[in-house]
Amino acid sequence: MNQTRSFLLIAWLFVAVLLFMEWNKGPVAPAVVDAPATASLPTAGETPSAAALPSAGAVPVAPAGTPPTAAPAAATLAPITVTTNVLRLQLDPRGGNLVGADLLAYPVTKEQPDTKVRLLDSTTAHYSVAQSGLLATAGSSAPNHEAVFRTEDGRSDYRLADGAQTLEVPLVWTDAASGVTVRKTLVLERGSYAITQRLEIRNQGAQPWSASPYEQLQRVVPPEKSSTSGLTNPEAYSFVGAAWYSPSEKFEKIAIADLFEDGAQSRDVTGGWIAMLQHHFVLAWVPNKAEAQRFEMAPLPDNNRYLVRGVSAPIQVAPGLSTTRESVLWVGPKLQKQLEQIAPGLKLTLDYGIFTFLAQPMFDYVLKPLHDLTGNWGWAIILTVLIIKIALYWLSAKQYRSFAKMRAIQPRIEALKERYGDDKQKFQMAMMELYKKEKVNPAAGCLPILVTIPVFIALYWMLLESVEMRQAPWIGWIQNLTAPDPYFILPAINLAVMYLTQKMTPTPGMDPMQKKIMTFMPLVFGVMMAFFPSGLVLYWCTNGILGLLQQWVITKRHGDKPEAGTPVAAK
Repeated sequence: MNQTRSFLLIAWLFVAVLLFMEWNKGPVAPAVVDAPATASLPTAGETPSAAALPSAGAVPVAPAGTPPTAAPAAATLAPITVTTNVLRLQLDPRGGNLVGADLLAYPVTKEQPDTKVRLLDSTTAHYSVAQSGLLATAGSSAPNHEAVFRTEDGRSDYRLADGAQTLEVPLVWTDAASGVTVRKTLVLERGSYAITQRLEIRNQGAQPWSASPYEQLQRVVPPEKSSTSGLTNPEAYSFVGAAWYSPSEKFEKIAIADLFEDGAQSRDVTGGWIAMLQHHFVLAWVPNKAEAQRFEMAPLPDNNRYLVRGVSAPIQVAPGLSTTRESVLWVGPKLQKQLEQIAPGLKLTLDYGIFTFLAQPMFDYVLKPLHDLTGNWGWAIILTVLIIKIALYWLSAKQYRSFAKMRAIQPRIEALKERYGDDKQKFQMAMMELYKKEKVNPAAGCLPILVTIPVFIALYWMLLESVEMRQAPWIGWIQNLTAPDPYFILPAINLAVMYLTQKMTPTPGMDPMQKKIMTFMPLVFGVMMAFFPSGLVLYWCTNGILGLLQQWVITKRHGDKPEAGTPVAAK
């Protein structure tokens, strides 16, 4: 019984090793395999029935064929630039697609503040685009994401004016033969990463018009991360892949390797959304919530890309009438409060792992309010630890009282060990009798350790995934709580605290080899913690200092040395 604590501490070290391994685990780019591609699905021009949604496979996935209107020379298709206070976008007139997006408030690194995170990119190596269009039914003409739009006012540069709250970018496509005009307007708001896309379809022809709206995201498979990419780059180890949400089946995410292995898959949904996930940031299309949708994820082995998209049921517009449809595109960080306002379940794109049930309320009701109070995530972490220690005070006090009593009787246990020598059975019996007589429970200190582990892991995932804490400073030399301490000061303090705690922790009856292992554990654990985010080390260091102080006070109060007495004799 008295060695239970040792095994628990060793198990705790093992948990830390697993965390360390998880930190090093990154997305592996799948090999290009023969998987069902969308080309094998029904072709464009197939008439969707009223009872069944059109197949997503009917949407072209790459520029091919002749667009609905004659395309001007490539040189004349200059990109359209749109700038707000948080976004800088590039629109391709072909389809009005978003092919570039820089997040102006998020530098890639603190050392290069002018280089911003780029979520959308049309280059081959970093291909990532958000596309939308209309899939024409038989007898109709409609602009898919390859059709050429023009800006309504002829401009190619749009900027949010000082003092203005919204910016509108109107794009127009017209088919003279059918008399159908599609006006695609992008509406952006100050401080928001949500882009509202408003389609206004006007049928001035003599025939009814019908087409299915669709939205899709395409992205190139990222290169395989090198095992030597370094522990200071969390992006190398976070989930990257596609996701979707439906009210019935809720949130589902698919890793890239699984998508290429399993092939295309689909869902029929009303009121859902589709997304591409990466560390700290997300791309998400939220189609019209009232429309029935067919969602599809598919690998595209031919060009080493993958996509997720949704196709709506056909829209009908009678001659002389018009209709309007809206959808929302999110291009930005995983800001939980804003994401939840865009669509139900969208905040689930921020994944805290198996301890979400603990991490989410800790962030929402403890860490975030403390940050709002202090204006600093480092002090918020310290105050969070203080609150946790107060909440678990009675449990910790019980642990330290048990330690104090065991420390007080440790000389008597050592005397028993000398008396019985190699007769371990008699020694154990005598030691248990001594515990019973002195009312010492050697397992009393186990529960606080077990309670601490999930809190530690929950905070680990909060630091890893919460974009609010990305590159957040604390004080002095700690200017990035999500990166390791550059001077290893916090890890050194943490190592010293763990060493002092270990010296104050009684080890009655432990053999010399176990004592050596326990002596070296603070060093091993301290060195390993040096490569964890400094915010996590700050949490553990603060927790250790408060625990050491509490243990010292309780030991002084309850750990008076007994009179030099005689050990309990064995019966």
